[in-house]
Amino acid sequence: MKKFLVEMSARHVHVTEADLETLFGKGAKLTPKKDLSQPGQFACEERVDVVGPKGTLPHVSILGPTRSATQIEVSATEARKLGVAAPVRESGDVAGSAPCKLVGPAGEVELSEGVIVAKRHVHMTPEDAAAYGVSDKEIVQVKVDTPERSLIFGDVVIRVSDKFATAMHIDTDEANAAGNPREGEFVK
Repeated sequence: MKKFLVEMSARHVHVTEADLETLFGKGAKLTPKKDLSQPGQFACEERVDVVGPKGTLPHVSILGPTRSATQIEVSATEARKLGVAAPVRESGDVAGSAPCKLVGPAGEVELSEGVIVAKRHVHMTPEDAAAYGVSDKEIVQVKVDTPERSLIFGDVVIRVSDKFATAMHIDTDEANAAGNPREGEFVK
């Protein structure tokens, strides 16, 4: 079967326009630093500290563009460092998730929810999903081969949109466990 790109998604923050202004000042805009593999998505120059009851993750990247809800994506290890019980969720599903505080150069935002461990997923174009024989929201297994730590990831959600580029996203804990894989393939 044809292989696809596997990328490590390190901790990051998505912010609303209002939270961006609180953190960086009135009229603040996100400054693109680097385009990401997903069309229209970019890493920003702006960074914030993520503060939990037990610890702080300093200088966490913000990803743009702004969103309708502020969201913090961390690994399970980082959630423990913060002292929060971050649920494993798909991006955007922050209702009832863990709280934290964001600290920027101009202010702070106290969030009652927003911290998640992102559910491992494969972004796919509709054309690629059809070619691979998978569909939106389907749960699959993905095999990754690395010289010394090959493994099969279960519970991988397929996310199909014409706004996506085909790539699997795993967090830093998962990437480390698999020896930082670069490509994967579906297990049927």
